Amino acid sequence: MRFGVVVFPGTWSDRDFGVALKESLEQDVSFVWHRERDLTGYDCVVLPGGFAYGDYLRTGAIASRSPVMESVVTYAERGGLVLGSCNGFQILCEAGLLPGALLRNDHLEFRNEWTHLRVENADTPFTRACEVGDALGMPVSHGEGRYFADPKDLVDLELNGQVVFRYADANGVPTAESNPNGSFNNIAGIINKRGNVLGMMPHPERASSELLGGTGGLRIFHSILGERTVA
Repeated sequence: MRFGVVVFPGTWSDRDFGVALKESLEQDVSFVWHRERDLTGYDCVVLPGGFAYGDYLRTGAIASRSPVMESVVTYAERGGLVLGSCNGFQILCEAGLLPGALLRNDHLEFRNEWTHLRVENADTPFTRACEVGDALGMPVSHGEGRYFADPKDLVDLELNGQVVFRYADANGVPTAESNPNGSFNNIAGIINKRGNVLGMMPHPERASSELLGGTGGLRIFHSILGERTVA
């Protein structure tokens, strides 16, 4: 597959995605500068973490109005796969591709730690190599990762199966203690109604090798590559 990893001024996880996809999974990876508009030929577009444009105004607000995001919106509307991690999730919400917003962590602290994600929906292009209830280990690194949506949107997300990942303990049980930022309903990742745009706060690219501390993120990449089950 051919992946396009978008790079904004202030992005810092682009190279991590490049290493995970190119070296660990031997995929074709190109870096797409924020001023570019041509996404032709990509099988999946990735919005990585960082501090796009310094995260002035609101996290992801300026990036959501960049030239490349006009193309990402069109790409997604045509059914292309889009994965946004951390700052990428924030940008997807600001661009209107996903509902809700990412607010300051409830404890007002920056958190950089490993978490576990319970897989809530294994019937997506990003989780088909998983099973419902799997607990995937991945790190978070953010100060504004508390997922918020109005009550109606939260109900719709739950009823439509759009909550893909939830913060949980190592056994896959969502608890208050396992929630690193106060996200509503322990939500760590959601998908759009069409099922082709995923936003998540944790970093799968930093969980792609045992040398990094775990390989939970590989399950997402294997899913994108079309593999149904991975040990």
